[in-house]
Amino acid sequence: MNYKEFLESKAQSGSFDGFEPKFIPDYLFDFQKLIIDWSLRKGKSAIFADCGLGKTPMQLVWAENVVRKTNKSVLILTPLAVSSQTVREGEKFGIDVYRSSNGQGPKSIIVTNYEKLHYFDPKYFAGVVCDESSILKNFDGTRKAAITEFMRLLPYRLLCTATAAPNDYIELGTSSEALGELGYTDMLTRFFTNDNTVAFRKTGRGTDFRFKGHAEEPFWKWVSSWARALRKPSDYGFSDDKFILPELIEQETIIKARQPKSGMMFDVPAVGFHEEREVIRRTIEERCEAAIEKVNHDKPAVIWCHLNDEGDLLAKLCKDGQQVSGRDSDESKEEKFEAFRNGELRVLIIKPKIGAYGLNWQHCSNVVYFASHSYEQYYQAVRRCWRFGQTNPVTVDMIRTDGEERIVANLKRKSIAADKMFTDLVYYMNESLNINRIVKYDNKMEVPAWL
Repeated sequence: MNYKEFLESKAQSGSFDGFEPKFIPDYLFDFQKLIIDWSLRKGKSAIFADCGLGKTPMQLVWAENVVRKTNKSVLILTPLAVSSQTVREGEKFGIDVYRSSNGQGPKSIIVTNYEKLHYFDPKYFAGVVCDESSILKNFDGTRKAAITEFMRLLPYRLLCTATAAPNDYIELGTSSEALGELGYTDMLTRFFTNDNTVAFRKTGRGTDFRFKGHAEEPFWKWVSSWARALRKPSDYGFSDDKFILPELIEQETIIKARQPKSGMMFDVPAVGFHEEREVIRRTIEERCEAAIEKVNHDKPAVIWCHLNDEGDLLAKLCKDGQQVSGRDSDESKEEKFEAFRNGELRVLIIKPKIGAYGLNWQHCSNVVYFASHSYEQYYQAVRRCWRFGQTNPVTVDMIRTDGEERIVANLKRKSIAADKMFTDLVYYMNESLNINRIVKYDNKMEVPAWL
Protein backbone atom coordinates (compact mmCIF):
# COMPACT_ATOMS: atom_id res chain seq x y z
CA MET A 1 0.00 0.00 0.00
CA ASN A 2 1.48 3.37 -1.02
CA TYR A 3 0.94 6.60 0.93
CA LYS A 4 -1.94 7.78 -1.28
CA GLU A 5 -3.78 4.50 -0.78
CA PHE A 6 -3.14 4.77 2.96
CA LEU A 7 -4.71 8.22 3.07
CA GLU A 8 -7.70 7.06 1.01
CA SER A 9 -8.22 4.14 3.40
CA LYS A 10 -8.51 6.62 6.27
CA ALA A 11 -10.71 9.10 4.40
CA GLN A 12 -14.26 9.92 5.40
CA SER A 13 -16.92 11.51 3.21
CA GLY A 14 -18.35 13.36 6.19
CA SER A 15 -18.21 16.84 4.63
CA PHE A 16 -20.42 16.05 1.60
CA ASP A 17 -23.79 17.87 1.40
CA GLY A 18 -27.10 16.25 0.60
CA PHE A 19 -29.63 17.45 -1.97
CA GLU A 20 -33.10 18.90 -2.31
CA PRO A 21 -35.76 16.16 -2.07
CA LYS A 22 -37.17 14.91 -5.37
CA PHE A 23 -39.98 12.73 -4.02
CA ILE A 24 -42.07 13.51 -0.93
CA PRO A 25 -45.30 11.49 -1.23
CA ASP A 26 -48.58 12.63 0.30
CA TYR A 27 -49.03 9.45 2.33
CA LEU A 28 -46.28 10.59 4.72
CA PHE A 29 -47.38 12.41 7.85
CA ASP A 30 -46.24 16.03 8.18
CA PHE A 31 -43.61 15.20 10.81
CA GLN A 32 -42.26 12.43 8.56
CA LYS A 33 -42.01 14.84 5.62
CA LEU A 34 -40.08 17.30 7.77
CA ILE A 35 -37.61 14.64 8.93
CA ILE A 36 -37.08 13.25 5.41
CA ASP A 37 -36.56 16.72 3.97
CA TRP A 38 -33.90 17.49 6.61
CA SER A 39 -32.24 14.09 6.28
CA LEU A 40 -31.90 14.27 2.49
CA ARG A 41 -30.47 17.77 2.64
CA LYS A 42 -28.05 16.63 5.33
CA GLY A 43 -26.91 13.62 3.29
CA LYS A 44 -25.71 11.55 6.24
CA SER A 45 -27.92 11.46 9.31
CA ALA A 46 -29.65 9.41 12.00
CA ILE A 47 -33.33 9.10 12.85
CA PHE A 48 -34.08 8.09 16.44
CA ALA A 49 -37.86 7.62 16.15
CA ASP A 50 -39.96 5.56 18.52
CA CYS A 51 -41.57 2.28 17.50
CA GLY A 52 -44.56 2.72 15.21
CA LEU A 53 -43.69 6.24 14.03
CA GLY A 54 -42.99 5.00 10.52
CA LYS A 55 -39.24 4.56 10.23
CA THR A 56 -39.73 2.02 7.43
CA PRO A 57 -41.72 4.32 5.07
CA MET A 58 -39.33 7.16 5.94
CA GLN A 59 -36.25 5.13 5.03
CA LEU A 60 -37.93 3.81 1.86
CA VAL A 61 -38.76 7.36 0.71
CA TRP A 62 -35.22 8.45 1.64
CA ALA A 63 -33.75 5.58 -0.40
CA GLU A 64 -36.04 6.26 -3.36
CA ASN A 65 -34.83 9.87 -3.43
CA VAL A 66 -31.19 8.76 -3.49
CA VAL A 67 -31.93 6.30 -6.33
CA ARG A 68 -33.61 9.04 -8.37
CA LYS A 69 -30.81 11.50 -7.65
CA THR A 70 -27.87 9.21 -8.46
CA ASN A 71 -29.32 6.49 -10.72
CA LYS A 72 -27.51 4.01 -8.48
CA SER A 73 -28.72 1.49 -5.93
CA VAL A 74 -29.34 1.95 -2.22
CA LEU A 75 -28.80 -0.93 0.21
CA ILE A 76 -31.04 -1.32 3.26
CA LEU A 77 -29.55 -3.51 5.98
CA THR A 78 -32.02 -5.05 8.42
CA PRO A 79 -32.14 -7.62 11.23
CA LEU A 80 -33.22 -11.13 10.33
CA ALA A 81 -36.86 -11.45 9.14
CA VAL A 82 -37.25 -7.67 8.83
CA SER A 83 -36.15 -7.83 5.17
CA SER A 84 -39.39 -9.50 4.08
CA GLN A 85 -41.34 -7.05 6.22
CA THR A 86 -39.58 -4.15 4.44
CA VAL A 87 -40.49 -5.60 1.04
CA ARG A 88 -44.15 -5.78 2.11
CA GLU A 89 -43.98 -2.16 3.28
CA GLY A 90 -42.55 -1.19 -0.10
CA GLU A 91 -45.47 -2.86 -1.87
CA LYS A 92 -47.88 -1.08 0.47
CA PHE A 93 -46.42 2.34 -0.33
CA GLY A 94 -45.76 1.76 -4.04
CA ILE A 95 -41.95 1.72 -3.82
CA ASP A 96 -40.01 -1.03 -5.56
CA VAL A 97 -37.85 -2.96 -3.09
CA TYR A 98 -35.88 -6.06 -4.02
CA ARG A 99 -34.65 -8.60 -1.52
CA SER A 100 -31.25 -10.13 -2.19
CA SER A 101 -28.96 -12.45 -0.27
CA ASN A 102 -26.23 -12.92 -2.89
CA GLY A 103 -25.13 -9.38 -3.75
CA GLN A 104 -27.15 -9.23 -6.96
CA GLY A 105 -29.99 -6.85 -7.77
CA PRO A 106 -31.24 -4.11 -10.09
CA LYS A 107 -30.45 -0.40 -9.85
CA SER A 108 -33.01 0.20 -7.19
CA ILE A 109 -33.59 -0.28 -3.48
CA ILE A 110 -32.13 -3.60 -2.32
CA VAL A 111 -32.75 -5.01 1.13
CA THR A 112 -30.77 -7.72 2.88
CA ASN A 113 -29.91 -8.96 6.35
CA TYR A 114 -26.83 -7.63 8.16
CA GLU A 115 -25.41 -11.16 8.06
CA LYS A 116 -25.34 -11.10 4.24
CA LEU A 117 -23.41 -7.85 3.83
CA HIS A 118 -20.18 -9.59 2.75
CA TYR A 119 -21.85 -10.52 -0.56
CA PHE A 120 -22.27 -6.86 -1.55
CA ASP A 121 -19.76 -4.45 -3.10
CA PRO A 122 -20.10 -0.81 -1.93
CA LYS A 123 -18.97 0.59 -5.31
CA TYR A 124 -22.36 -0.31 -6.80
CA PHE A 125 -24.26 1.75 -4.23
CA ALA A 126 -24.83 5.45 -3.68
CA GLY A 127 -26.37 5.08 -0.25
CA VAL A 128 -26.98 2.73 2.64
CA VAL A 129 -29.63 2.52 5.36
CA CYS A 130 -28.94 0.73 8.65
CA ASP A 131 -32.35 -0.25 9.99
CA GLU A 132 -32.44 -0.82 13.77
CA SER A 133 -28.87 0.49 13.86
CA SER A 134 -28.59 0.01 17.64
CA ILE A 135 -28.36 -3.74 16.93
CA LEU A 136 -24.81 -3.16 15.67
CA LYS A 137 -23.38 -3.44 19.16
CA ASN A 138 -24.66 -7.03 19.34
CA PHE A 139 -22.35 -8.04 16.50
CA ASP A 140 -18.75 -9.07 17.01
CA GLY A 141 -15.96 -6.63 16.24
CA THR A 142 -15.25 -8.06 12.81
CA ARG A 143 -18.82 -7.73 11.53
CA LYS A 144 -19.27 -4.29 13.05
CA ALA A 145 -16.03 -3.15 11.40
CA ALA A 146 -17.22 -4.55 8.05
CA ILE A 147 -20.46 -2.57 8.28
CA THR A 148 -18.60 0.64 9.14
CA GLU A 149 -16.12 0.05 6.32
CA PHE A 150 -18.94 -0.56 3.83
CA MET A 151 -20.56 2.76 4.75
CA ARG A 152 -17.40 4.79 5.03
CA LEU A 153 -17.10 6.26 1.54
CA LEU A 154 -20.77 6.26 0.50
CA PRO A 155 -22.05 9.82 0.03
CA TYR A 156 -25.50 9.11 1.48
CA ARG A 157 -26.06 7.27 4.78
CA LEU A 158 -29.00 6.86 7.13
CA LEU A 159 -29.15 5.22 10.55
CA CYS A 160 -32.57 4.37 11.99
CA THR A 161 -33.33 3.13 15.49
CA ALA A 162 -35.85 3.58 18.27
CA THR A 163 -33.45 3.32 21.18
CA ALA A 164 -30.14 5.08 21.06
CA ALA A 165 -28.40 3.76 24.18
CA PRO A 166 -29.78 5.67 27.17
CA ASN A 167 -26.66 5.05 29.24
CA ASP A 168 -24.01 4.22 26.65
CA TYR A 169 -22.62 7.37 25.06
CA ILE A 170 -20.04 5.32 23.17
CA GLU A 171 -22.87 3.98 21.00
CA LEU A 172 -23.73 7.53 19.97
CA GLY A 173 -20.06 7.93 19.12
CA THR A 174 -20.02 4.85 16.89
CA SER A 175 -23.15 6.17 15.13
CA SER A 176 -21.42 9.50 14.63
CA GLU A 177 -18.33 7.77 13.25
CA ALA A 178 -20.41 5.72 10.80
CA LEU A 179 -21.93 8.95 9.48
CA GLY A 180 -18.56 10.65 8.98
CA GLU A 181 -18.86 12.92 12.01
CA LEU A 182 -16.60 12.63 15.06
CA GLY A 183 -15.14 9.22 15.79
CA TYR A 184 -16.20 7.82 19.13
CA THR A 185 -12.77 8.29 20.69
CA ASP A 186 -12.70 11.91 19.47
CA MET A 187 -16.19 12.36 20.88
CA LEU A 188 -15.13 11.03 24.27
CA THR A 189 -12.06 13.26 24.30
CA ARG A 190 -14.04 16.38 23.45
CA PHE A 191 -17.06 16.02 25.72
CA PHE A 192 -16.20 13.50 28.46
CA THR A 193 -13.70 12.77 31.16
CA ASN A 194 -12.79 9.33 32.46
CA ASP A 195 -13.69 9.04 36.13
CA ASN A 196 -12.00 6.02 37.67
CA THR A 197 -12.99 6.75 41.24
CA VAL A 198 -14.44 3.91 43.26
CA ALA A 199 -17.45 6.05 44.19
CA PHE A 200 -18.33 6.57 40.54
CA ARG A 201 -17.97 2.90 39.64
CA LYS A 202 -20.24 1.94 42.52
CA THR A 203 -23.12 3.86 40.92
CA GLY A 204 -23.48 0.90 38.55
CA ARG A 205 -23.62 3.06 35.45
CA GLY A 206 -21.62 0.57 33.44
CA THR A 207 -19.18 3.21 32.20
CA ASP A 208 -16.48 5.40 33.75
CA PHE A 209 -17.16 8.35 31.45
CA ARG A 210 -18.96 11.48 32.59
CA PHE A 211 -19.51 14.89 31.01
CA LYS A 212 -16.82 17.50 31.37
CA GLY A 213 -17.87 20.65 33.14
CA HIS A 214 -20.36 22.62 31.00
CA ALA A 215 -20.03 20.04 28.17
CA GLU A 216 -23.50 18.47 28.41
CA GLU A 217 -25.34 21.16 26.46
CA PRO A 218 -22.72 21.37 23.66
CA PHE A 219 -22.82 17.56 23.45
CA TRP A 220 -26.56 17.37 22.84
CA LYS A 221 -26.42 20.27 20.40
CA TRP A 222 -23.72 18.38 18.51
CA VAL A 223 -25.78 15.17 18.44
CA SER A 224 -28.85 17.08 17.27
CA SER A 225 -26.82 18.46 14.35
CA TRP A 226 -26.68 14.98 12.75
CA ALA A 227 -29.66 13.21 14.38
CA ARG A 228 -33.38 13.77 14.78
CA ALA A 229 -35.23 12.18 17.71
CA LEU A 230 -38.90 11.96 18.56
CA ARG A 231 -41.22 9.79 20.61
CA LYS A 232 -44.42 11.39 19.38
CA PRO A 233 -45.35 13.89 16.62
CA SER A 234 -45.88 16.67 19.17
CA ASP A 235 -42.09 16.68 19.69
CA TYR A 236 -42.09 18.45 16.33
CA GLY A 237 -45.19 20.53 17.08
CA PHE A 238 -47.68 18.27 15.27
CA SER A 239 -50.83 16.59 16.56
CA ASP A 240 -50.63 13.24 18.34
CA ASP A 241 -54.22 12.32 17.44
CA LYS A 242 -53.32 9.27 15.34
CA PHE A 243 -50.42 8.24 17.55
CA ILE A 244 -51.95 7.62 20.95
CA LEU A 245 -50.86 4.35 22.49
CA PRO A 246 -53.24 2.07 24.38
CA GLU A 247 -52.65 1.36 28.05
CA LEU A 248 -49.48 -0.50 29.05
CA ILE A 249 -49.99 -2.74 32.07
CA GLU A 250 -46.66 -3.70 33.64
CA GLN A 251 -46.81 -6.18 36.49
CA GLU A 252 -44.29 -8.31 38.33
CA THR A 253 -44.66 -11.94 39.33
CA ILE A 254 -42.24 -12.79 42.14
CA ILE A 255 -41.72 -16.52 42.48
CA LYS A 256 -40.19 -18.38 45.37
CA ALA A 257 -37.26 -20.72 44.79
CA ARG A 258 -38.06 -24.27 45.84
CA GLN A 259 -34.57 -24.59 47.23
CA PRO A 260 -32.73 -21.58 48.72
CA LYS A 261 -29.05 -21.06 48.08
CA SER A 262 -26.86 -23.59 49.81
CA GLY A 263 -26.35 -22.62 53.44
CA MET A 264 -29.28 -20.13 53.47
CA MET A 265 -32.74 -20.50 55.03
CA PHE A 266 -34.36 -18.17 52.44
CA ASP A 267 -33.37 -16.22 49.34
CA VAL A 268 -31.86 -12.75 49.68
CA PRO A 269 -31.20 -10.23 46.88
CA ALA A 270 -28.26 -11.34 44.76
CA VAL A 271 -25.16 -9.16 44.95
CA GLY A 272 -22.89 -9.22 41.96
CA PHE A 273 -23.00 -11.00 38.62
CA HIS A 274 -22.09 -14.45 39.92
CA GLU A 275 -24.84 -14.52 42.53
CA GLU A 276 -27.37 -13.29 39.98
CA ARG A 277 -26.41 -16.05 37.57
CA GLU A 278 -26.65 -18.60 40.36
CA VAL A 279 -30.20 -17.65 41.35
CA ILE A 280 -31.29 -17.51 37.71
CA ARG A 281 -29.92 -20.99 37.04
CA ARG A 282 -31.37 -22.39 40.25
CA THR A 283 -34.91 -21.17 39.50
CA ILE A 284 -35.31 -22.06 35.82
CA GLU A 285 -38.15 -24.52 36.45
CA GLU A 286 -40.07 -22.21 38.78
CA ARG A 287 -39.81 -19.22 36.44
CA CYS A 288 -40.73 -21.20 33.33
CA GLU A 289 -43.78 -22.70 35.04
CA ALA A 290 -44.88 -19.21 36.10
CA ALA A 291 -44.43 -17.94 32.53
CA ILE A 292 -46.56 -20.75 31.10
CA GLU A 293 -49.34 -19.88 33.56
CA LYS A 294 -49.37 -16.34 32.17
CA VAL A 295 -50.02 -17.56 28.62
CA ASN A 296 -52.62 -20.15 29.62
CA HIS A 297 -55.33 -18.62 27.41
CA ASP A 298 -56.28 -18.58 23.73
CA LYS A 299 -54.74 -15.24 22.71
CA PRO A 300 -51.39 -14.60 20.97
CA ALA A 301 -48.47 -14.23 23.36
CA VAL A 302 -44.70 -13.92 23.26
CA ILE A 303 -42.31 -15.14 25.97
CA TRP A 304 -38.88 -13.50 26.13
CA CYS A 305 -36.17 -15.56 27.82
CA HIS A 306 -32.37 -15.32 27.93
CA LEU A 307 -30.94 -18.84 28.34
CA ASN A 308 -31.08 -21.88 26.08
CA ASP A 309 -32.24 -24.01 29.00
CA GLU A 310 -35.11 -21.59 29.61
CA GLY A 311 -36.19 -21.67 25.98
CA ASP A 312 -35.98 -25.46 25.76
CA LEU A 313 -38.08 -25.96 28.89
CA LEU A 314 -40.66 -23.35 27.85
CA ALA A 315 -41.04 -25.04 24.47
CA LYS A 316 -41.56 -28.38 26.23
CA LEU A 317 -44.18 -26.98 28.61
CA CYS A 318 -46.11 -24.90 26.05
CA LYS A 319 -48.24 -27.16 23.84
CA ASP A 320 -49.17 -24.52 21.26
CA GLY A 321 -45.89 -22.60 21.24
CA GLN A 322 -42.57 -22.84 19.41
CA GLN A 323 -39.11 -21.60 20.21
CA VAL A 324 -36.92 -19.54 17.88
CA SER A 325 -33.38 -20.34 18.94
CA GLY A 326 -29.87 -19.68 17.74
CA ARG A 327 -29.67 -23.31 16.60
CA ASP A 328 -32.33 -22.68 13.96
CA SER A 329 -31.36 -21.86 10.40
CA ASP A 330 -32.22 -18.38 9.12
CA GLU A 331 -34.97 -19.92 6.99
CA SER A 332 -36.48 -21.73 9.99
CA LYS A 333 -36.43 -18.56 12.07
CA GLU A 334 -38.22 -16.59 9.37
CA GLU A 335 -40.84 -19.32 8.94
CA LYS A 336 -41.67 -19.18 12.66
CA PHE A 337 -41.77 -15.38 12.64
CA GLU A 338 -44.18 -15.46 9.70
CA ALA A 339 -46.33 -18.14 11.34
CA PHE A 340 -46.62 -16.02 14.48
CA ARG A 341 -47.40 -12.86 12.51
CA ASN A 342 -50.08 -14.66 10.47
CA GLY A 343 -51.73 -16.22 13.51
CA GLU A 344 -50.71 -19.78 12.64
CA LEU A 345 -48.57 -19.93 15.80
CA ARG A 346 -50.11 -18.71 19.06
CA VAL A 347 -47.11 -18.51 21.41
CA LEU A 348 -43.62 -17.50 20.35
CA ILE A 349 -40.67 -18.26 22.66
CA ILE A 350 -37.57 -16.25 21.86
CA LYS A 351 -34.53 -14.36 23.13
CA PRO A 352 -34.35 -10.56 22.75
CA LYS A 353 -31.01 -10.83 20.94
CA ILE A 354 -32.70 -12.88 18.21
CA GLY A 355 -36.00 -11.13 17.60
CA ALA A 356 -36.39 -7.91 19.58
CA TYR A 357 -35.53 -5.57 16.71
CA GLY A 358 -37.73 -4.26 13.92
CA LEU A 359 -40.61 -6.76 13.86
CA ASN A 360 -44.23 -5.58 14.05
CA TRP A 361 -46.54 -7.68 16.22
CA GLN A 362 -49.51 -5.40 16.85
CA HIS A 363 -51.77 -8.46 16.76
CA CYS A 364 -50.28 -9.58 20.09
CA SER A 365 -50.99 -7.84 23.40
CA ASN A 366 -49.60 -10.37 25.90
CA VAL A 367 -45.89 -10.23 26.74
CA VAL A 368 -43.96 -12.29 29.29
CA TYR A 369 -40.41 -11.22 30.08
CA PHE A 370 -37.71 -12.77 32.26
CA ALA A 371 -35.87 -10.03 34.18
CA SER A 372 -32.48 -8.86 32.89
CA HIS A 373 -30.17 -5.86 33.24
CA SER A 374 -30.58 -4.72 29.61
CA TYR A 375 -33.08 -1.88 29.45
CA GLU A 376 -32.77 -1.72 25.65
CA GLN A 377 -33.68 -5.40 25.27
CA TYR A 378 -36.65 -4.96 27.57
CA TYR A 379 -37.79 -1.82 25.76
CA GLN A 380 -37.46 -3.38 22.32
CA ALA A 381 -39.16 -6.61 23.42
CA VAL A 382 -42.18 -4.73 24.78
CA ARG A 383 -42.29 -2.44 21.75
CA ARG A 384 -42.74 -5.32 19.32
CA CYS A 385 -46.34 -5.32 20.57
CA TRP A 386 -46.89 -1.98 22.34
CA ARG A 387 -46.48 0.33 19.36
CA PHE A 388 -48.54 2.74 17.33
CA GLY A 389 -51.10 0.64 15.50
CA GLN A 390 -51.85 -1.54 18.53
CA THR A 391 -55.56 -1.33 19.41
CA ASN A 392 -55.63 -3.31 22.68
CA PRO A 393 -54.09 -2.68 26.11
CA VAL A 394 -50.77 -4.53 26.35
CA THR A 395 -49.98 -6.59 29.43
CA VAL A 396 -46.33 -7.18 30.31
CA ASP A 397 -45.67 -9.81 32.97
CA MET A 398 -42.13 -9.67 34.31
CA ILE A 399 -41.11 -12.91 35.97
CA ARG A 400 -38.46 -12.66 38.67
CA THR A 401 -37.34 -14.20 41.94
CA ASP A 402 -36.74 -12.60 45.34
CA GLY A 403 -33.04 -12.67 44.55
CA GLU A 404 -33.43 -10.57 41.37
CA GLU A 405 -34.56 -7.40 43.09
CA ARG A 406 -31.37 -5.58 42.13
CA ILE A 407 -31.89 -6.39 38.43
CA VAL A 408 -35.35 -4.83 38.40
CA ALA A 409 -34.09 -1.75 40.24
CA ASN A 410 -31.36 -1.38 37.62
CA LEU A 411 -33.95 -1.57 34.82
CA LYS A 412 -35.99 1.20 36.43
CA ARG A 413 -32.90 3.38 36.78
CA LYS A 414 -32.04 2.90 33.12
CA SER A 415 -35.62 3.72 32.14
CA ILE A 416 -35.29 7.09 33.87
CA ALA A 417 -31.94 7.66 32.11
CA ALA A 418 -33.53 6.85 28.74
CA ASP A 419 -36.35 9.32 29.31
CA LYS A 420 -33.84 12.01 30.22
CA MET A 421 -31.73 11.31 27.17
CA PHE A 422 -34.66 11.66 24.79
CA THR A 423 -35.94 14.74 26.61
CA ASP A 424 -32.54 16.42 26.29
CA LEU A 425 -32.07 15.41 22.68
CA VAL A 426 -35.55 16.58 21.62
CA TYR A 427 -35.08 19.88 23.48
CA TYR A 428 -31.74 20.70 21.88
CA MET A 429 -32.94 19.38 18.53
CA ASN A 430 -35.76 21.92 18.53
CA GLU A 431 -33.36 24.62 19.70
CA SER A 432 -30.96 23.95 16.84
CA LEU A 433 -33.26 23.19 13.90
CA ASN A 434 -31.89 26.19 12.04
CA ILE A 435 -28.22 25.49 12.77
CA ASN A 436 -26.19 24.55 9.70
CA ARG A 437 -23.00 22.81 10.75
CA ILE A 438 -21.68 22.44 7.23
CA VAL A 439 -19.29 25.32 6.60
CA LYS A 440 -18.12 25.88 3.05
CA TYR A 441 -14.74 27.50 2.59
CA ASP A 442 -14.95 29.18 -0.81
CA ASN A 443 -12.22 31.81 -0.37
CA LYS A 444 -8.80 30.84 -1.58
CA MET A 445 -6.03 31.28 0.95
CA GLU A 446 -2.43 32.18 0.11
CA VAL A 447 0.17 29.96 1.70
CA PRO A 448 3.12 31.92 3.21
CA ALA A 449 6.25 31.70 1.10
CA TRP A 450 8.30 30.26 3.95
CA LEU A 451 6.10 27.12 4.19
